[in-house]
Amino acid sequence: MFEQFFLQTGRKIIITGHYGSGKTELSVSLAMLFAALHTGQKLAIVDLDIVNPYFRSRERRDILEKAGVEVYGSIYKMEVTAEIPALSASVRAPLEDKNCRVIVDAGGNDSGAIVLNQFTKYFLDDDTTALAVVNANRPETRDPDGALSHIAAIESATGLAITGIINNCHLLRETTADTIAKGHDLCKKICAASGKKLLGDCYPEGIVAPDSLPKLSETLIPMGLHMRPTWLDR
Repeated sequence: MFEQFFLQTGRKIIITGHYGSGKTELSVSLAMLFAALHTGQKLAIVDLDIVNPYFRSRERRDILEKAGVEVYGSIYKMEVTAEIPALSASVRAPLEDKNCRVIVDAGGNDSGAIVLNQFTKYFLDDDTTALAVVNANRPETRDPDGALSHIAAIESATGLAITGIINNCHLLRETTADTIAKGHDLCKKICAASGKKLLGDCYPEGIVAPDSLPKLSETLIPMGLHMRPTWLDR
């Protein structure tokens, strides 16, 4: 299952997607999953989302660093009340370290992903995998045309070619196997129309059992709910 994803992606994994697609949740979950593999490789997450003030991967610095994942992003180690959109120069360190697997959490949409342009030289080699997270329950990406248009906008803004698609169709705690299957079908259509590869079908761990999705067993990625404050479920 997840080990296949590890083998099919490069040292540097860029996560893009629509606002609300779940790309930050995926970024944090991937970092935790990589840490659990105990490969001996250094791990880092680079948070380039300096546009959206909500649900940023650096907000989970405590659990990430406890798992052995270095966190890079804002010039401030601790969050401040008025977020200042400024990146630390240190974000280049893991990108340059060939013994470090890096997950890059880009900003949402093409406007957020454009921040990637500051680091283009690090993403031009064959060791970079750029992914687009697609949530079929978001209005803007609920059909192939909308999703393809969104992906094309990100590629145009960044100059990067999205090579992999990640299905993250969910309804939070109401997610079912049918929800995930719906997203899988959409992503297969996107891949057929674009030549891109479906590299993952996300499922919320503890809510949907992987055994309920036997046809997707080779692409399943377990997702935590690391980014969702508990007060949202009250």
